[in-house]
Amino acid sequence: MDPAFPIDDPPPVRPVEPDPGDCCGEGCVHCVLDRYDEAMERYHVALAAWRARHPEAPAP
Repeated sequence: MDPAFPIDDPPPVRPVEPDPGDCCGEGCVHCVLDRYDEAMERYHVALAAWRARHPEAPAP
């Protein structure tokens, strides 16, 4: 763990982007790309909240 970040409140972890081949292109209701977009939205909200709690910390 990076000593610049608080141990008891680590920064959120960015979701892993799916490979282009992970989407079958069939228009699935729960496409991996849609799930990734949703995970990125949650990540950005969590990151903004974390930065508000730790304004002195460098960006993760």
